[in-house]
Amino acid sequence: MKLTQETLTEKAIALLKELISIPSFSGEEEKTGDAIEAFLQGFGIQTKRQYHNIYAFNKYFDESKPTLLLNSHHDTVKPNSAYTKDPFYPHVEDGKLYGLGSNDAGGCLVSLLATFVHFYDKEGLSHNIIMAATAEEEDAGDKSLRGLLPILPKIDVAVVGEPTLMDLAIAEKGLVVFDAVVEGTPSHAAHPNDNNAIYNTIPVLQWFKDYRFEKISKALGEVKMTVTQINAGKQHNVVPAQVDLVVDVRVNDCYTNQEISDRLQREAPCKMTPRSLRLNSSSIDPDHALVKSGLALGRKTYGSPTLSDQAALSCQSVKLGPGDSTRSHSANEFIFVDEIEEGIDLYIKILSGFLQ
Repeated sequence: MKLTQETLTEKAIALLKELISIPSFSGEEEKTGDAIEAFLQGFGIQTKRQYHNIYAFNKYFDESKPTLLLNSHHDTVKPNSAYTKDPFYPHVEDGKLYGLGSNDAGGCLVSLLATFVHFYDKEGLSHNIIMAATAEEEDAGDKSLRGLLPILPKIDVAVVGEPTLMDLAIAEKGLVVFDAVVEGTPSHAAHPNDNNAIYNTIPVLQWFKDYRFEKISKALGEVKMTVTQINAGKQHNVVPAQVDLVVDVRVNDCYTNQEISDRLQREAPCKMTPRSLRLNSSSIDPDHALVKSGLALGRKTYGSPTLSDQAALSCQSVKLGPGDSTRSHSANEFIFVDEIEEGIDLYIKILSGFLQ
């Protein structure tokens, strides 16, 4: 009996409800991994597993062809304190499917899984397809997509499932977090001190506020630099030796993370130490056939300021999925059921145009 898209969509929504009911915080995704394996195996698809990363190849995988990766994650953040609904109780109210991870990124994940099932046994595709349901995305862990990629065949292009209202994010900002230190002379508060680290921080903060990177991306706009944390002092009567700052830099596709780091360490009026340079910006050529297939269906393109597993990829990639990113990590998280239905339909149509 031929599997209809309607039946496939019903099974995908049922899987999402199951995933919501299983706690799957980053690093604790074993049971959601089991559920995803069972879903794919239920369609006769052979699965592979690395830690809690579940992946599969299409039936007619051909090493002579380029490869398309479909990827989304099944870990979640912990529910915030403002929840009034049970985060692990999946239920539908007024067309909204509630539950932790429903929007970020469960709806995208099950939609991509359904899409993979749809194309799994199709012959004559222009690309191979690898489906990867991965772990530890929320904390950029070592056992995430980043850890899986070295054992996969070469990826030529990727669709990363994140909530974008099914518009195509053709670029995504990278991230560098810096620990910054403003120094001074420690002293008793009662004594004169012309080198107070806290006062020295005032012009430093103004420098960060006023600083601009001159290269502006067509898709991503400016590099955005923000001081997000400040810490100093332990006693009311002691002037501290230093003030510690945390600086969050969202990097556009005009710069590498290394360029940003070198520049700030050279120019900033304080000591700057990057925590990591691995979360690079990512993009896809606006004229890529995958993008054109989406545009032909009336979808829009934009640049995304938020980070995802795209940062782990060196190939061209697009971020695309049902749901709305503004709901991610919110209390009483939800996704509309019809967003999932539309997501599966649009994924299939976009890939049909691309894979012909």
